[in-house]
Amino acid sequence: MKTIDFFKRSDLTRTLWLFRREFVAVGIFSMVANLLMLSPTIYMLQVYDRVLASQSELTLLAVSLLTLLLFGVMAFAEWMRSRLLVSTGVRLDEQLCTQVFNASFEAHLSQSGTNPSRAFGDLIQIRQFLTGNGIFAFFDAPWTPIYMAVLFMLHPWLGVMGVVFALIQAALAWFGHRHTLAPSEDAAKANAEAGAFLQGKLRNSEVLESMGMVRNLQLRWAEKHQAALAQSGVAQHLTHRITAISKFIRYTQQSLALGAGALLVIDGQLSAGGMIAANVLMTRALAPIDMIVGSWRQFIGMRAAFARLETLLADHPPRDPALKRVSPKGELTLRDVVAIAPGRDKPILQNVNLAVPSGSVLVILGPSGSGKSTLARVLVGIWPDVSGEVLIDGLPIQGWNRMELGPHLGYLPQDIELFEGSIADNIARFGEVDPERVIEAAQSAGLHEMILRFPKGYDTSIGEAGSLLSGGQRQRIGLARAVYGDPALIVLDEPNANLDEAGESALFAAVKSLKSKGKTVLLITHRPSAVAMADRILILRDGQVQVEGPRDEVIATLQKLQNTPAPAATLPDAAAVPA
Repeated sequence: MKTIDFFKRSDLTRTLWLFRREFVAVGIFSMVANLLMLSPTIYMLQVYDRVLASQSELTLLAVSLLTLLLFGVMAFAEWMRSRLLVSTGVRLDEQLCTQVFNASFEAHLSQSGTNPSRAFGDLIQIRQFLTGNGIFAFFDAPWTPIYMAVLFMLHPWLGVMGVVFALIQAALAWFGHRHTLAPSEDAAKANAEAGAFLQGKLRNSEVLESMGMVRNLQLRWAEKHQAALAQSGVAQHLTHRITAISKFIRYTQQSLALGAGALLVIDGQLSAGGMIAANVLMTRALAPIDMIVGSWRQFIGMRAAFARLETLLADHPPRDPALKRVSPKGELTLRDVVAIAPGRDKPILQNVNLAVPSGSVLVILGPSGSGKSTLARVLVGIWPDVSGEVLIDGLPIQGWNRMELGPHLGYLPQDIELFEGSIADNIARFGEVDPERVIEAAQSAGLHEMILRFPKGYDTSIGEAGSLLSGGQRQRIGLARAVYGDPALIVLDEPNANLDEAGESALFAAVKSLKSKGKTVLLITHRPSAVAMADRILILRDGQVQVEGPRDEVIATLQKLQNTPAPAATLPDAAAVPA
C-alpha cells in the first residue's frame, strides 16, 4: 500500500507507475539473461574437468551445442529487454510531452525562470537513462549475491574475496555519490545560466551590432562561461578520479582472483577449470557494481532532471479538459486587483477596481510607467502575481480553460510578437486557416491591399519573429490577429505606436466596427485622439486609478481639475484630453 502511495505522489511518478508491467517484464528478461550468464562458467568446468579428462569428442560436442543454445536464449533475453526499454522510453515521452510542454509554457509565462527547452532536456535525459546501460546495472545488481553464492560453492575463499571486492566497489559508488553530486549540479546550473544569458542577448543582435555592444556582451558572457568551465572542471576531475580508482580495483580483482585460484589449484583444493571459471564468474559478479560506478554521473543527472520535472509538473498541473463554459459576452470586472513584480517592493498596480460593460470601448490613458501594460496583461490573465479578482462575465479568468477562452479573446501587446510562418498563419493564430475570416481580419486592420502587394500574398513568409516586415506592418498583422474570429474581448496595448496616419485611421475604423458588433474593446494609448471613440475613460498614475468613468464625466472632471489651483504633480498627464 505504501508503494502505491509513493508512486502516486506526483504526476511524473504516477506516469512511471503506469509502465510497471513493462519494468516487471524487463526484470524477468534480466533474470533469464543473468541466470544464463552462468553458462560460460559451467561450460569451462565441463571442458576442463570432464572433456579433457575423458578425451570424449561426443561429450564436447554435446556440451558445446547446449551452451550455444543457452547463449542464443541469453542473447534473445538481452535483446528483448533492450527493445522493451526503448519502446517504454518512447511511450513515456509520448505520455508526458504534452503535459511538459504546457507546464513549461505556463512556468515561462509566470516568469519563474523556467526554460521550456530545459524541461524537454530533462525529459530526454530521463528517457535516455531508462534505455541506457545505467538502468541495466540496476536490474543486474540484485543477481550479484547469486554469483557470490556460486563462488562460495567453488571455494569459500573465492566467495570471501568476491564479497570484499563487492564492498569496495559499493563504497566507491557511495563515495562518488557523496562527493560528485553537488559539483555536478553546480556545473549544470552554471552552464545553463551562461547559455540563457547569451541566448537572451542574441535576440537583440541588431542593437548589439549597430551600437558596438558585442564586445561588452562577450566580456560579460566570458565571465559566466569561465565560471561554468571551472565548475565543470571540478566535477569532471572528481568523476575521472573515481573512474580511475574503479579501473584499478577491477584490474586488481581480476589478477588477484586468478592468482588465488592458481594457489588453490596448487594446493589441490580447486581444479584448473574451477580456477578459470571462478575468475570469469567474479568478474561477472562485480560487473553491475562497476557499471553503476561508471554510470553514476548519468544517474545523478537523471535524478536532478527527475526532481526538476517533478516540481514543474506539480507546480503547473494539467487543467481540467472537461471544463466547458458558454461563450463569453465580454463583460469585464476588476475587484481590488494588486499586481506585483519580483524585485519590486511597491506593487505595480494597487487596488484597481473597474467595471466594463460588454460592447463598450474603454480607453486607458496615463504617463509612462503608470502600469498600463501591466494592466493589459492582468486583463488577459497572463500576469503571474496578481491578487484580487479579474472576472469575465462574472467568472474568474483563471477558472477558464485557456484553449476555450482564447478564440474569444484578442490581445495586441506593446511589443509585437509574430512567429515564423506565413502571414495567413500568423493572422489565423496558427490554427486551421479559414481564408474568409483571415481576409476579414486583414481588412479590419486595413491590411488586405498591402498583403496583396506581396509576391505570395497571404502565403508570404514573414521570417523569424516577423524580421522581414517593418514595425508598422508587424503592428497591423498583430491587430488582424487580435480581431481574428470576432473575439468578445479585445485588449490593444499601444496599437498605434508604429502606425502612420493611414494605419491609425484603419485602427480607429476597426475599433468602431468591433463596437458596432457588440465587442468589448480596451484601448491603451498615449494619443488623446483615441478618446473620441471611447465610451469610458480610465486614467492611471503610479499604478492607481486616478479617474475612471463615462467619457463625458471624465472629461468634465479633468477640466475641473485643470481649472482648480493645485500642485502640478497632482494633475494627470491626460488633462489635455480634447472634448
